[in-house]
Amino acid sequence: MDITADDVTVVIDGRPVVDPAHLTCRAGAVTALVGPSGSGKTTLLNCLGLLRVPTRGHVLVDGTDTSGWRSAQRRQFWRDHAAFVLQDAGVMDEESVGFNVTMRSTILGNRTRGDRPRLLAALHATGLEGRDPEPAAHLSGGEKQRLAVARAIYKDAQVIYVDEPTASLDDSNRHAVIDLFTALARSGCTVVVATHDAAVIAAADARYELYLKPCRDPSDHGRTGAPPHIPAPTPPRRPTGESRRTSSPTQPGRPSAPAVSATTLGGHIIGGPPEGQRGTP
Repeated sequence: MDITADDVTVVIDGRPVVDPAHLTCRAGAVTALVGPSGSGKTTLLNCLGLLRVPTRGHVLVDGTDTSGWRSAQRRQFWRDHAAFVLQDAGVMDEESVGFNVTMRSTILGNRTRGDRPRLLAALHATGLEGRDPEPAAHLSGGEKQRLAVARAIYKDAQVIYVDEPTASLDDSNRHAVIDLFTALARSGCTVVVATHDAAVIAAADARYELYLKPCRDPSDHGRTGAPPHIPAPTPPRRPTGESRRTSSPTQPGRPSAPAVSATTLGGHIIGGPPEGQRGTP
């Protein structure tokens, strides 16, 4: 299942958060949304997952424009096709590991319901076999991230949206989680990850880079273009007859250093999955 952003733009309180984004997240591949904190990675991820409606542009699911979808259609997409792995893993500590995977229990809540063979297979794939009756509170941070992945495996999701999955993990758990996502992509899933982790980026098949946006005057709502020019201050006048100190001339043949902006607008896609590794929708 391919997910496409066509000119997706997000403006919040007059400030551009996501500039026009053009990318397609392919089935059978891991696509990394890359950039520093505050560059709009999570906002773009939420647009691709239909959690946020963009200010302008369109999100397409297998070529179908979702702009006109009502909330019921979005809920159906989430229920039937999508899974989300969030920074906090979305784990309910007071519930059992098994319930956190199947999200179903008996009326009294004392037993996990669902497809038990699928549950056991999901726990085995994520290294949590035999722990289904335990409270999720017993798990470490890395184990909770793997539990969230087990939920996606159990659900057999076609698209998996992941937000900073390795932010608080040690090296061992980080590589285990990365391996799980790449394995899911090789099985045909579309995996979209917002990250600034170099190891996740290196494992991705394609990456889309976002950049920090220049700050603007808070009163400049809705205006586009470069920030207003601020003239340099006028030097104070010197008394008549006072000598002036001059700056050293530039060395011959050596140009002066250009001014460098600390922020840049925009984003672009780099790389892509090999044709032979793409899944079928």
